[in-house]
Amino acid sequence: MQFRSHQLENGLEVIAECNPQAYSTAISYFVRTGARDESAPIAGVSHFLEHMVFKGTESRSAEDVNRELDELGSQSNAFTSEEQTVYYCTVLPEYQLPALNLLTDVMRPSLRQDDFDMEKQVILEEIAKYADQPPFGAHEMALALHFGDHPLHHSVLGTTESVSTLSRDQMLEYFNRQYSPGNLKLVLAGNVDFDAVVDQVERDTKHWTPFDVTRDTPRAVGTGDSKFVRKEMAALDYTIQLYDGPSATDPTRYAGRVMSTIFGDDNGSRMFWEFIDTGKAEYAVLESCEYQGTGAFLSYLCCQPSQYDANIQRIAEMLADLNETGITNDELELALSKICSHIVLQSERPASRMFSVGANWLQRGTYHTVRETIDQYKAVTRDDIQNLLTQFKLDRPTTVSVGPEK
Repeated sequence: MQFRSHQLENGLEVIAECNPQAYSTAISYFVRTGARDESAPIAGVSHFLEHMVFKGTESRSAEDVNRELDELGSQSNAFTSEEQTVYYCTVLPEYQLPALNLLTDVMRPSLRQDDFDMEKQVILEEIAKYADQPPFGAHEMALALHFGDHPLHHSVLGTTESVSTLSRDQMLEYFNRQYSPGNLKLVLAGNVDFDAVVDQVERDTKHWTPFDVTRDTPRAVGTGDSKFVRKEMAALDYTIQLYDGPSATDPTRYAGRVMSTIFGDDNGSRMFWEFIDTGKAEYAVLESCEYQGTGAFLSYLCCQPSQYDANIQRIAEMLADLNETGITNDELELALSKICSHIVLQSERPASRMFSVGANWLQRGTYHTVRETIDQYKAVTRDDIQNLLTQFKLDRPTTVSVGPEK
């Protein structure tokens, strides 16, 4: 296993975790852009653009792109989040260079008007579908309420209004503002011929013009507000609560994940034994969400409307007890075992390592081996958890609940 990196003259960074024993090669472009980089009038443009990237380039039609991906036996996809857009594929090692050529080409999409108009309808249907199925947009409403005027309040999908009025020219302007070579990272993992990859991507991106891309990363303080939305078609209550938490570069983020595993993992946690094992809720978890400059802890509760008030009160009592008494040695040992096992098992697939290496590099500009990551978690102590809870008390949640009329 070897980590290698190289920066092209145009600013594009190429990073790879090379494992000559692997049976596949995972290739991706991480773009440091997402919902937080949008304004209200163009909300959803990052996700919309992600769809458009596979609709063809100056040299390839959409049919060409799909056909070549099939011919390479590629497993490919893309996703957009609040802070990044990722395009990726996994192929057999002997196909890594043609796959790289294809993936690099689609990073400069043609954005044809007819494709834009057609895909807009797909996005609008996606928004409508998402709003009409559980949890009925509770997550997006909670982020918007919690972050207030902070850039992270934007929905990844956007709104029906913003997508309906979005123009192809606005998307092109956004692309020309965000998709600079220096704002992209080419990330590979598995059986990688690194020197050949660098040679090819230098040729394929020689026409890419670099320009500066900026992003504001202020610390957010949650509003602590509450919102209750009644949905006739809902049979259960779906509740999201957000609390302030550590950012992606905060050293306490390791303690944050350990604490959230102890308190709110989907199996064997305090919330599991209190709500799931007893039948008080259908689903109950707490997880940490790390962003650039800020962070949050997010809890998700799904239960019968008749149990909502008691369950919300019980969560508050359990968090107060956590703040006061901390965790036990047994809980810490179990959480570390869960986390480390998950890291090891996930690392056995090149695609999983690609996502881990890419996200870490994009957020923090650092590379960690699997062993180094495990050691970071194993170094977490009970005192670290208590210090985390002193800094983030989890006593002032922003709450959004969607459910039927009571």
